[in-house]
Amino acid sequence: MGARLSLMVAALALGILVMNTATGEERVVKIASAQIFCLDGDRSGNLVRIENAVSRAKSEGADLVAFPESCLFGWVNPDAHKRACPIPGEDSDILCGFAKRHKIFIHIGLDEKEGDKLYGAAILIDDEGKILLKHRKNNVLAELMTPPYTPGSGVSAVATKLGRIGVMICADSFRASLLGQMRELNPDYVLIPYGWAAKESQWPDHGLELKKTVQKAAKAIGSPVIGTDLVGAISKGPWAGQVYGGQSVGADGTGEILFVLKDRDVDLGLITIRIR
Repeated sequence: MGARLSLMVAALALGILVMNTATGEERVVKIASAQIFCLDGDRSGNLVRIENAVSRAKSEGADLVAFPESCLFGWVNPDAHKRACPIPGEDSDILCGFAKRHKIFIHIGLDEKEGDKLYGAAILIDDEGKILLKHRKNNVLAELMTPPYTPGSGVSAVATKLGRIGVMICADSFRASLLGQMRELNPDYVLIPYGWAAKESQWPDHGLELKKTVQKAAKAIGSPVIGTDLVGAISKGPWAGQVYGGQSVGADGTGEILFVLKDRDVDLGLITIRIR
C-alpha cells in the first residue's frame, strides 16, 4: 500500500510509521490489544472485564482498544441463539456507552442476532459512541455449533480519524480470497479478533500457529495486523474443554512480529502508529 514502517520497541510499546499521502499530515495513534479473560455465558461479568480493560487502555494513553472474538457469550456457545441481540441493540449500546464514557475507540467481537439467524460479528465504535463499521464472520466453522452461525460476506474497512481501519474475524484470516479482498481496500492497519483454542496439552506451542497466521495475513494484506486473542475455555459443543491461550500478536506489513502477549494470562499491549 506504499506504507513505510518504522519500529521503536520499549517494553510492550511499539511504533509504526504509516504513510497517508492523501492528507500529508501526521498524527500519533495508540492502539491497545486487550487480551481479556472471557467466561462462557457470563455476559454481565464479561462486560465488567471489558470495561475494566477499556479503562486501563485509556489510562495508558490508547486511542483505540481491540478485543477478542465473541466476548459476551463465548464463541460457538449455542445459548447465544437465545441471548444475543441485534446490532444496534442492547449489547452494542452498552459497548457504545463504554466508548463514549471513556472517550476511546473500541473494536470488539460479539454475537449478533437477526431474526432467526446468529452471526459472529465485530464492530468498530468511535470515541463518541457511534458504530462506524460492522463485519460478519465469513468462515464460521459450521460443524462446531448446532445450529451454526450464519456466514457473512466479504471484508470491511472504513476511513476514520485514526486512519483507514480494516476488520476481519479469526478464521476469515485463513482464506486467501478474503485476505486479497482486504488488500484491495488498502487499510492502514487491520484488526482481527481471535478465539484461538486447542487442547490444554497443546499449549503453549499452539500460540506459534497463531503467530504464523497473523504473520501470513499481514504479509498478504501488506499492512500491520493486530490479532487479539482471549483467555478462557470453550464450554459446549465438539470442542468443549479446549483452552484459549492468549498470546495475542501483532505483525507489520512484511510479517515482522511487533509483539506477543502473555501465554494463558490477561495482558494488554500497546502499539503507537504515526499516520500521515
